[in-house]
Amino acid sequence: MATKDLYEILGVSRQASQEEIRKAYLKLAHKYHPDKTGGDKAAEEKLKEINAAYDTLKNPEKRSQYDRFGQAGPGFGPGFGGDAGFGGFGFGFENAGGFETPFEDFFDVLFGRPGGRGRRRSAARPGNDIERRVTISLREAAAGVKRSIRFSRMEKCADCKGSGAAPGTQPRTCPDCHGAGQVRRAQGFFSITQTCRQCAGRGWTIDSPCGKCRGAGKVQTQRELAIDIPAGVDTGSRLRVPGEGEPGENDGPRGDLYIVVEVETHDVFVRDGNDLICEAPISFPQAALGATIRVPSLQGEAEVKIPAGTQSGQLFRLRGLGIPDIRGYRTGDQIVRVVVETPTRLSREQKELLQRFQELTQEQNYPAHVRFLGKLKEWLGG
Repeated sequence: MATKDLYEILGVSRQASQEEIRKAYLKLAHKYHPDKTGGDKAAEEKLKEINAAYDTLKNPEKRSQYDRFGQAGPGFGPGFGGDAGFGGFGFGFENAGGFETPFEDFFDVLFGRPGGRGRRRSAARPGNDIERRVTISLREAAAGVKRSIRFSRMEKCADCKGSGAAPGTQPRTCPDCHGAGQVRRAQGFFSITQTCRQCAGRGWTIDSPCGKCRGAGKVQTQRELAIDIPAGVDTGSRLRVPGEGEPGENDGPRGDLYIVVEVETHDVFVRDGNDLICEAPISFPQAALGATIRVPSLQGEAEVKIPAGTQSGQLFRLRGLGIPDIRGYRTGDQIVRVVVETPTRLSREQKELLQRFQELTQEQNYPAHVRFLGKLKEWLGG
C-alpha cells in the first residue's frame, strides 16, 4: 500500500478539490463496504487502502506534506494510515474539535443522511397554533355571523427587530457549535449528535440582551380580528385562520389560529344535525277534529296543518326551515312534534260534556286502545 500513489487510489487528480476528494472517497467506501462485498478479503484490504489514502488527503496539512515529500515525508512511515479501527475497515475518528470522520461521511451517503459534515443548522420550525372559543346563538349559527376576536400572541420585538440583542449590537455565532445548533460527541466507535447547550440549538448567542424582550426577540401583544363564522356551524366546529398563530423559529412560518365554536342551547329548538326539532302542544279537540296551528321558526312563524285524528307525538316536517349545511349542501328541515295536552281545572259543565262524550264513544273511536286490550287478553291466555 505504501508504494501506491494516494491520488491514484482514490481515482482523482492532484489538482482535485477537497470536495472532489471527499466525494471520490464516499463512492469507493460505499462500493467496497463489507455489506456490499459479502466479506471478500480482497475488498477488505482495498477498503483499508482507500481509508488510509483519504485519511491523508482530507487533511490539508497532511496533504501538503504528501504533495511535497510523498510517503517519505514525516508521519508517513509503515502503517501511516493505521488500521483506523472499527473492525479493521478504517472508520476511525478525527480530533474532537471537528467531529468529522470517514465513518460519519460514509454513513451520510450509505443511509441518505442529509447535510453531513456538521453543516446542519437549526431547522426552521413553524410557530405554535392558538385556539380560542366563541359562543354564538342558534340563530347566528343558522345565518352566519361576523365576530371580533381578541387574543394574545407573540410578535417580533420592535426594539431589536427580533434579533434578541440590544439595539446597536448583534448576536454572535455560537463558539461551541460554530452556528450549526448541534454538536457531536465521540463515544467509542460512534458519534452522537446533540442539541448545543450553549445556544439551545439556535446557532448563536447574545452577549447584550434586548431590554424590552430580554433576549427572546419576541414580546406578548394583543391582537383583534374580525372573523366570518359561516352558516351551518355547530358546537365543536373548528375554524382555521392560517398564519395568525405564534411566530415560527429560525424564520419558520407562523402557526394558525383556530376558532372553536359553541352554539348556545335554545328554549324552543333542539338541533339534530341540520334539522331543528320543536314540540307544539295542541288541544284534544284540535287533535280530534283537525286544525291549522302556528309554530315558531328561525325565519319567524310557520303554519302546520293538523289532520283530524292526530295522535300525541306525531311528527310533521317543514321543508327547508332548518340549518343550512356548512359545506353548501341542502338546508335541513324543521320537525314539529305535536303533544296532545290533557285539559285541567275543568268546570262542571265541561265535565258533564266530557262524561256525555264518553258515553257516546264506541270502539272504533279508539282503535289503538282496542288493539292493546286484545294483546293484553292474549298475554293473559284468555
